[in-house]
Amino acid sequence: MLVAEVVTMVTRTPDLSGDATDNTVQLHGRVSSSPVERELPSGAVIATFRLSVPRARTPMTSGSSQRSDWVDCVAWAAKTRRTVGGWSVGDQVELRGALRRRFYRAGEGAGTRLEVEVLSARRARARERPAESRERTAE
Repeated sequence: MLVAEVVTMVTRTPDLSGDATDNTVQLHGRVSSSPVERELPSGAVIATFRLSVPRARTPMTSGSSQRSDWVDCVAWAAKTRRTVGGWSVGDQVELRGALRRRFYRAGEGAGTRLEVEVLSARRARARERPAESRERTAE
């Protein structure tokens, strides 16, 4: 005996408008390259820097002795550029942003980068300066 069940499929148009939780990245790490502000050929001004983040132990990383990963970050908004512009290598920072793939032309060819677009940021702790350096600034 063959038993058949009729299933009604409802087709919905997917909502492609997105919301604030679709592509959110939160990072806590150490600034590992000084923020550099520059103007793109398009006229947009950006600040780029690299962030070193601790590497969690996962099945993928369990065999590695590497303890951190680095992430390229870019700030586009003027307020965010001013914030990251005050950072130094070694500062502990927190940021929120979104993953972005950016396409660019380089010479004869084209390239692509995966970056974190920094939407908000703050310095959690300034880098520790050596005691000798602190004594000179106190005088």
